[in-house]
Amino acid sequence: MLAGDYLRRGFAEFVGAFALTFIGAGSLIYGDIVGIAFAHGLVIAVMVSAFGLISGGHFNPAVTLGFVVTRRIALKLAGCYWVVQLGGAALAALLLKWVLPHTAWKGIHGGAPTLDASVNVGKGVAIEAILTFFLVWVVFASAVDPRGTFKQIAGLAIGLTITLDILMGGGLTGAIVNPSRAFGPQLVADDWKNWWVWYVGPLAGGAIAALVYEGLYLSSPTPEPEPVGPAETGLQEPGPGTAASA
Repeated sequence: MLAGDYLRRGFAEFVGAFALTFIGAGSLIYGDIVGIAFAHGLVIAVMVSAFGLISGGHFNPAVTLGFVVTRRIALKLAGCYWVVQLGGAALAALLLKWVLPHTAWKGIHGGAPTLDASVNVGKGVAIEAILTFFLVWVVFASAVDPRGTFKQIAGLAIGLTITLDILMGGGLTGAIVNPSRAFGPQLVADDWKNWWVWYVGPLAGGAIAALVYEGLYLSSPTPEPEPVGPAETGLQEPGPGTAASA
């Protein structure tokens, strides 16, 4: 369970959430869905790779909620994460308003998400929930599961999941899959239309993914087989978020 070391872990989460909104929302001015998808995906891939061993590399309240419902993070630390994730996104959105040309900033609604005219709020919640399910599922499979690929490619896998989510849902809901990424631009642009879509959907999808993965693959009643290969040396790789307390 992640616990303690609030300053170092919290600051890592702040930087990651700031980077996601600054780079991701800023990329909207170019209007290219492929570029937008890769901007979001690459920044998450880089930040998870950089900070995964410090904070776990959440940068997303929905991911943190997945850790809470599976008891993999102390509630007090989770609260710290939520505050700095929202704060980092808000500061990034504020700085975008300052650095971008006013017409460009207004043209993207400050980066605040909107629903396509063909998508009602019910469909919007479903899309955001499903896409966030994929994200948190990959987080647990690659970074939480001890059999996963955290050391090698977890950041890349998580970042590419963001990319594929946006390639599918970017034109429908924005494929935000992250309440902090929605909150910062909504706050600065004062654009709260259908705001709850980007909170209910991701939080529900993330919690469901975490609980299902935990129940199916991390709570097995049968003993795990003995490890083979490099683990036989007795050396153990640190898991996500453990380095900060070393």
